[in-house]
Amino acid sequence: MAVDYVVVGSGINGLTCAALLARRGKRVLVLERESVAGGCMRTAEITAPGYVHDVMATTFVLFITSPAFAELGSELTAHGLEFAPTSHPTAVLVPDGRSLVLTTDRQTNVDRFEALSPGDGAAHAREVGTVERDAELVFGLLGGSLWSRPTAQLLMREAWRRRPRALAARLGEALRSGRTWLETSYQSELTRALFAPWVLHAGLGPESAFSGEMARVIAFALEAAGAPIVKGGAANAVKAFEGLIKANGGEIRTACDVAEVLVEGGRATGVRLADGTRIAAGQGVVCSVTPTQLYERLVPASSVDEATRSRTAAYRYGKGNMQMHYALKHPPRWKAGGLDKVALIHLTPGLDGVSKAVNECERGMLPQIPTICVGQPHALDPSRCPEGAGILWLQLPEAPRILKGDAAGTIETPADGRWSEQIREAYADRVEAILSNHIDGFADSVVARTCYAPSDLEAMNMNLVGGDPYGGSAALDQFFIWRPFATSRNHATAIRGLYQIGASTHPGPGLGGGSGYALAQTLR
Repeated sequence: MAVDYVVVGSGINGLTCAALLARRGKRVLVLERESVAGGCMRTAEITAPGYVHDVMATTFVLFITSPAFAELGSELTAHGLEFAPTSHPTAVLVPDGRSLVLTTDRQTNVDRFEALSPGDGAAHAREVGTVERDAELVFGLLGGSLWSRPTAQLLMREAWRRRPRALAARLGEALRSGRTWLETSYQSELTRALFAPWVLHAGLGPESAFSGEMARVIAFALEAAGAPIVKGGAANAVKAFEGLIKANGGEIRTACDVAEVLVEGGRATGVRLADGTRIAAGQGVVCSVTPTQLYERLVPASSVDEATRSRTAAYRYGKGNMQMHYALKHPPRWKAGGLDKVALIHLTPGLDGVSKAVNECERGMLPQIPTICVGQPHALDPSRCPEGAGILWLQLPEAPRILKGDAAGTIETPADGRWSEQIREAYADRVEAILSNHIDGFADSVVARTCYAPSDLEAMNMNLVGGDPYGGSAALDQFFIWRPFATSRNHATAIRGLYQIGASTHPGPGLGGGSGYALAQTLR
C-alpha cells in the first residue's frame, strides 16, 4: 500500500502531526509498535477491578495551553475528549506537616504567599506577571520552530521593541537556575518548596541552567490553566485523536513494529515492518522516536554518516522515573487540611531536599528521601474508581537509570546496576512509609499497589530509555537549537523526506504536542 506520510509512533506528538496532516487531505498512516496506541498516554485497571489508572502520563496542562489544542480542540471534543479541571492544581507537603496550596486565582495565591512572608505575594505577582507580559516571546521560543522565519521575525520585533541589549538581558535572565530564581524571588522556605519540585517535570534539577525559567513558566501555566486530567483516563485522548484521524481518512495501526526506514537515493521512501510488509510513503516518513532508536535501529547503517553516528552515541539520557499506583477503599485522609481537592501534591523536605535527591539520583543512588509527586485522580474524576473509593498516582522523578547504591544504605543494589522486582518493591516501601506519615490509617485503606521501575517503563515504551520520560537529558547543551544535536535544524534530518519529532526534539518533553505541531506546519 502507499500513503502520503507514515508516522512512526503514536504518542502525543505523532498523533498531533498525523491529525493536522489528515485534516489537510493527506493520506496518513500511524504505526505503533505496542498493542495499544498513545505512547505514554495509557489507561488500564492495573491494581484492582473498577480502578482505572493512567499508567504513565496524566496531566494535560501543556496540551490545553498549546497551539495544537487551539487548532484541534473543538474537533477532539466532538470525538469525545473531555477534561476534568481543578481550581487547586498543586500543593507541597513538608515533613513537619505544613502544606501550601496553589490555586488558579492569582489574588488568592498572592495573599497566601504574603501571609507566609511579607513581600512574597508581591514577588509572585511580579514573577508570573513577567511570564504573562513576555508570553509572545517565551512561548514563541518554547513552542515554535527555532530555525524559521517566524522565529527570526519574533526576535527582530522584540529587539526593536526592547532594544538589543535589553533583549539579551531578558534571555540571560532565562538561564538562571531554579535555586537562583527561588532564593532571589521568595523568602519563605515553604513557597520555595512549592515550586522547586516542578523543575523535575521539565527533566531538570534545581541547579540546572534554565530551570528557573521553566519553573516560573510552569507556575504561570498552573495558575492559568490548572492541572486537568482526561475524564475516564488519558486513553480517551488517544481515542479522540484516533476518531479525528479516521474521520479525515487516516489510520492508526497497533502491534506494527517498524524494523526499517526505507531509503533510496538519499530519500526516505517508506518503511518495512518486522513481518516484512513494506509501506510506501510518497511524501515522507515522520518518526516520533529517540535518536538512538532512529539512527541505531530504524535507519539503515549505510544511510547514517559518521558524524551522525558519533552524535547519536554521545546523546545523553536523563534521570529515570518510577511509577506507583494505589487503589484505596476511600480517599486519603490527609492530616494536613486543604489537600483533598488538589490534583498534584509534592512531598519533599523543600528546595534543599529536592537538590539532595537529584544529586543522589544523578550519581546512581536511590535517594534517601525522594521527591514524591502524588496525584489524586478521584478528586477530579470520580468515575475512575468505585463510588466512595480513591486512587493515588505516584511519580518518583529521581529514580536512577543505572543503580550504583542506596543513599540510605538499607537496600542492596546489584553489581550490574539493574533494577529487580525486589529492589523496586523495597524502594516503594520507603516511599510508602513517607506517604503513610501524612495520611491517617493509610495502610488499612490500601486495596492494592502496583509499581513500575524505570526498567518496567522502558519495557512498555522503548522511547523511555532507562525510564527517562523526557527523551534525553534536557540540559542546556541538549535543548533549544541544540536538541537533539548541536547541528539539528528543526525536525529535518540529513535524509530527505525523513523527519524526527517527539520529546528528543524541540520543544522537548511534555504532553504538549509541540514538535508534532511545529513539523506539521512546515509539511505541505
